[in-house]
Amino acid sequence: MALIKAPGARADHLLISDMVDPNTRVLDVGCGDGALLRLLSVQRGVDARGIEISQAGVNDCVAKGLSVIQGDADTDLADYPDDVFDYVILSQTLQATRKPKVVLEHMLRIGRHAIVSFPNFGHWRIRTQLLLRGRMPVTGILSNPWYETQNIHFCTIRDFVELVETLGASMDRAVALDQFGTPLRFAAPWWVWNMFGEQAIFLLSRKS
Repeated sequence: MALIKAPGARADHLLISDMVDPNTRVLDVGCGDGALLRLLSVQRGVDARGIEISQAGVNDCVAKGLSVIQGDADTDLADYPDDVFDYVILSQTLQATRKPKVVLEHMLRIGRHAIVSFPNFGHWRIRTQLLLRGRMPVTGILSNPWYETQNIHFCTIRDFVELVETLGASMDRAVALDQFGTPLRFAAPWWVWNMFGEQAIFLLSRKS
């Protein structure tokens, strides 16, 4: 399937949009300023809902005409009933949750599919900065210094794959992007993705 054309949209947002079927029910958890939700609404015609912890983010979303409420992924997903959405998305937010495993369990409970994107802390640039400089890395996708970042759970692509296996979920699709936003070769082994993928996107579902 060809990627959706949306000039100016982030590469990871375009890939996530490509994983979402048109005219479905979507919840974006930690939706930020609503850029992804708006893309899904315009390009895929989804019933787009969002939850965002910051009031500023909620205000940005509402200004875009999006249906977004203020809430915390770690506590508020438990209030949603089973199977109320077709897709539950967690974009670049997993590492900022207090209980990532519990959050993923709720995502797979309330949605038929879960889409998760996250920065890969096993990328070679991060390893090199730690090895040669002895300091917490700062990269294009991890742009804040350690004392200002919201990240509290650092994981690699390999770590995430093991978590998915622990949850007993199916990996329906997976993409790793290099520092230029270009997808790595699909058939590459996990260690290649873990070394050269700056970020990753996974489409998950519950095993029947």
